[in-house]
Amino acid sequence: MNESPPRPESPDDLRAASERFRQDFEAVRAEIAKAVVGHSEIVEGVLTCLFTNGHALLEGVPGIGKTLLVRTLSRALSLEFSRIQFTPDLMPADITGTTVVSEVESGVGRVSREFRFQPGPVFAQIVLADEINRATPKTQSAMLEAMQERSVTVGSETHALPRPFFVMATQNPIEQEGTYPLPEAQLDRFFFKLNVGYSSRADLGEIVTRTTGGAEEEIRPVLTAERLLEHQDLVRRVAVSGPIRDYAVRMVLATHPAGPYGGGEFATPQVNRFVRVGASPRAAQALILGAKCRALLDGRPAISIDDLQRVALPALRHRLIMNFEGEAEGMTTDSLVSNIVETLPREAPAP
Repeated sequence: MNESPPRPESPDDLRAASERFRQDFEAVRAEIAKAVVGHSEIVEGVLTCLFTNGHALLEGVPGIGKTLLVRTLSRALSLEFSRIQFTPDLMPADITGTTVVSEVESGVGRVSREFRFQPGPVFAQIVLADEINRATPKTQSAMLEAMQERSVTVGSETHALPRPFFVMATQNPIEQEGTYPLPEAQLDRFFFKLNVGYSSRADLGEIVTRTTGGAEEEIRPVLTAERLLEHQDLVRRVAVSGPIRDYAVRMVLATHPAGPYGGGEFATPQVNRFVRVGASPRAAQALILGAKCRALLDGRPAISIDDLQRVALPALRHRLIMNFEGEAEGMTTDSLVSNIVETLPREAPAP
């Protein structure tokens, strides 16, 4: 007997799912606010990565709450948490795991040996890669390969990582001794790069009050893995019109300077002058998915250009490679992305 095709979702079903998404997103944000003071844009960016099945890179000086944020996030979710402290002597097997020999009783008085895979700390649903730029490139590659493939290969066997799988990496931009900066191709695997700044006067006062007093807020789990996977699927079902998709594409193409790799058709004068290599197709994916998350939070079934502009900085800032003149002039990728957002026409010319 032929199976009937699945019934298309009604607008009421989508509205109900969107409302559940918004409620769960806000519930997780409220739990994080019990421990993390301020940094509302950073918290929203991290949650956007989580709900869109991406990974986040947080950059900032020590002691401003990067590690506290992900620890609190893991407590607000019913997910398995693991922390990896990256150091120069950390080896790939310390992250992914290794094959060990174990003894197994096979009968009375008999003991046999067999090879058994011992999973590493990357086999968790939320992984904190603390100070990822302190590990050697070989170890960084093992971590970032697991992020991309969502599996680990040891010997001839491939082991799938659990779902959902979310990595939040931190790095310190100040210290250079004993660090190994992530190559641009590896940075591209992060959905967002979020720059964590200092706290304001009011926020710092609240931090001191909370951390030097006797009371401590209890963080309770408000979201399960199954519910999170449903939300990640819902994000991808948000509608994108042709002109809006084209705007995202033109925004990425605007980061491509004229040169040996082509490009330049939509590039701004600043991009042509200061950028060596522009953003990859992953940037367009991050723009669309991040905008879809923003639309759901506002209760809209389709994304807008404003949604794309709001996620442009975290989605693009780590995907541009400056040339020598840009570095010499002290230009930043943030200023270039902001210039693209300000100058890129909302309506495309005829191709």
